[in-house]
Amino acid sequence: MRAPRAFAVLMLSAVLGLAGCGASDSADSEAAEQRAPAGRELADADAGTGYAGAEPGDGKAGAEGPEADRAAAPAVAAHLVRTAVLEVEVADAAKALAGARTAAEGAGGRVESESTERLDDSRVTSRIVLRVPQERYEAVLDRLSGAGRLLSRQVEVEDVTDQVVDVDSRVATQRASVQRVRELMDRATRLSDVVSLEGELSRRQAELESLLARQKALGDRTSMATVTLELTEAEPSGGQGDDGPGFLDALGGGWRALVAAAHWGAVVVGAVLPFAVVAGVLLAAWRLLVRSRRPRAAGVPAQVPGPAREPAGEAAPAEAAADRTGGTP
Repeated sequence: MRAPRAFAVLMLSAVLGLAGCGASDSADSEAAEQRAPAGRELADADAGTGYAGAEPGDGKAGAEGPEADRAAAPAVAAHLVRTAVLEVEVADAAKALAGARTAAEGAGGRVESESTERLDDSRVTSRIVLRVPQERYEAVLDRLSGAGRLLSRQVEVEDVTDQVVDVDSRVATQRASVQRVRELMDRATRLSDVVSLEGELSRRQAELESLLARQKALGDRTSMATVTLELTEAEPSGGQGDDGPGFLDALGGGWRALVAAAHWGAVVVGAVLPFAVVAGVLLAAWRLLVRSRRPRAAGVPAQVPGPAREPAGEAAPAEAAADRTGGTP
């Protein structure tokens, strides 16, 4: 009798102990649920949307859902980014520039940027960046290449399909996550839950806006091709042949030399003129001073005395007498 009774007491004690532990666990679980209902609901929301708080592109649990979706999804169309750089020599850069604008706008594109620079007195160079739809890209490229003498052509194609698919998947996941948090906020009754959910909503909304901006940029790059056109005017011939410069070149060079000489001559005259004026004034003053100090001469100049001469009337009889006697008087 004692053995069955002891066994019964032991079994009863074990049953009571298990019941107490279960009640304790149940009480702890209920207390935890009462303390953090918002956290549990957010975890359930993340489990339903595939969002586990991972940053975009970090390869953690948040990226496992999009990766699995891409693996199960059918093949998608390729998303390509096309860019081209053309260098063309033309006779008139302004005319070729207007033709490039017309070609881009006619294809449904736009002008991204434009610049013009003067090389010398007779030539200019221009650079224009065009954005044209992908389906009209080749036609516009051929038209721009034929605007003059093609000097160089560089074409590049980049496949960004993986980036586009990844961003699209993350945008869809993030939108579902934001919507789920908003639904939880509508059902929240405690102030602490509302505050916690508002902070989570702001964070997820900011991540969604960043993904949308990246999605828009990728869409613009894949839908519109970029064409950079550099236009350079050809050097004027001016009668120049294969042997060297011609008459017109020599004439132009001489004229430019004459203009340069006249310019520098005018510069020299302008530099010397102030000194010449001052020197002229000083010279005139000196001459006036010298003239004022000279002695004044007499009115009639003095006669220099000469040897005395006899009158012509007295000498004539003596000479006549000598002639008659044949001797001296």
